[in-house]
Amino acid sequence: MAARMKVPSVVFHTRVRDEAMDGSNPYRWEKKSSSDFFDHKRVLLFALPGAFTPTCSTFQVPDFEKFYDRFREIGIDEIYCLAVNDAFVMNAWGKSLGLEKVKLIPDGSGEFTRKMGMLVAKDNIGFGMRSWRYAAVIDDGTIEQLFEEEGCSDNCEEDPYGASSPQNIFERLKRAAEA
Repeated sequence: MAARMKVPSVVFHTRVRDEAMDGSNPYRWEKKSSSDFFDHKRVLLFALPGAFTPTCSTFQVPDFEKFYDRFREIGIDEIYCLAVNDAFVMNAWGKSLGLEKVKLIPDGSGEFTRKMGMLVAKDNIGFGMRSWRYAAVIDDGTIEQLFEEEGCSDNCEEDPYGASSPQNIFERLKRAAEA
């Protein structure tokens, strides 16, 4: 998918806390559409191979959390992290990382990722179908800029990380804002 294209229209199956519910699992299912996440705002979406994985948990997600306020200063309204994991896994991961600013989007079936052209097989490391690592600046549902890691392919031996890092994206957006 190229810049200046609309994001795919899909329904995400999320779990949200419901204060009206009792018990140890006070969450209910809530369907969210692409429009709910991407329309009428400028967002930064980054996608990664999986929750609880080393690069994602050690660098990528924590660094986006640290850069959140800086991105807001240059016109980003929200930062979303998407992975081909279900809502239970994504919620547990967010809790384990102590996330307060970055919001997680579960793409459990990989539909959004497939429609973005970023669904790849990672059978070589036992993952099955997952997202290639990328990021996109999305303005009112339209992809403004795409930051895709090199080598997008099935069963890639490498897991490149640089183009979609918050440091790289921030510098590029900051330079563009100053120009």
